[in-house]
Parts: sequence; C-alpha cells; structure tokens
Amino acid sequence: MANIKSQIKRIGTNKKAQDRNRQVKSQVKTAIRATRAAIKAGDKDTALANLKVAAKSLDKAAGKGILHKNQAANRKSSIAKQVAAL
Repeated sequence: MANIKSQIKRIGTNKKAQDRNRQVKSQVKTAIRATRAAIKAGDKDTALANLKVAAKSLDKAAGKGILHKNQAANRKSSIAKQVAAL
C-alpha cells in the first residue's frame, strides 16, 4: 500500500473508474448477448430492437473511452450483419 497521500488518492480514483468501466462493459455484453439470443431464435423484430440498444451502448462505451472506437464499430458491424441475414 502506498504511503504518499497523492498516490493513496489516485488508488481510490482508479478504483472508482475501474468499477464504472466494469459496469459499462457488462451492459454492453448483456445487450450484445440479448441480440445474439434473438438472432439464434430467429426473431427478427426482437433482434432489430436489441440491435438498436446494443449499438447505442457500444457508442456510449466508445465515447467514454472504455472501448476503442474501432472495436465498437467492428462489434456493431458484426451483429448488424447477423441481424440483416435473418
């Protein structure tokens, strides 16, 4: 454990950011999982609705710097292709 005051504060800040990032990544994964489940079930309407939610959460994560913008774009493209194939 650090004994420098600024480093102790920095550890706390990092922990808060880590918790926030974990929560956002979890939301993104859940949205993508729901979309893939709808694709697997063959339900196009639900898949389209879930795709919209997943795309929005990916864009938010990329905007906050949690995901790289290209990775978010690649993930959106991948699930959009799968939905379009239904």
